[in-house]
Amino acid sequence: MRTIAQCDSTHNCIKECIEMIKVGIITCSDRCSKGIYEDLSGKVIEEMICAANYEVVKYVVLPDERKQISDEMVRMSDLLEINLILTTGGTGFSPRDCTPEATLDVIDRLVPGIPEVMRAKSLEVTRNAMLSRATAGIRGKTLIINLPGSPKAVKECLEVFLDVLPHAIGILLGEATD
Repeated sequence: MRTIAQCDSTHNCIKECIEMIKVGIITCSDRCSKGIYEDLSGKVIEEMICAANYEVVKYVVLPDERKQISDEMVRMSDLLEINLILTTGGTGFSPRDCTPEATLDVIDRLVPGIPEVMRAKSLEVTRNAMLSRATAGIRGKTLIINLPGSPKAVKECLEVFLDVLPHAIGILLGEATD
């Protein structure tokens, strides 16, 4: 197996150079957590992540409670050593939407480019995309990204950055260079 330093500029081999990317999924929804609605968005994330040959280590559905969400992010990052946490839901204007705040509570550094490109892509579909408060950041060696709550928007947004994740995770793990 090659090292990431030996990969070409297109990063075609980065994914094969690092171990399986470990992923955590957090659905943030009062109604899904109570079983009122089925968690369709989290399932879209799981399907797309598995299709990309990443390993879903933990998948939880939580109510829109800031501390519960941030505590789970810390557990996934620090205890389970998950490389990538993807959240869905809680990024809108509803008074209970608190996923970006929970994320900001636990990250060390912001990664503004990912939500910027998600909003830009989503604006091609709906002007309401500018209302997204999604954020992304790094906690230790974990990348945390907030996705929208609708299954369609989750798919559209994940497609925008899914191909750069191996390189991003490789950099966090010290196995790739900028």
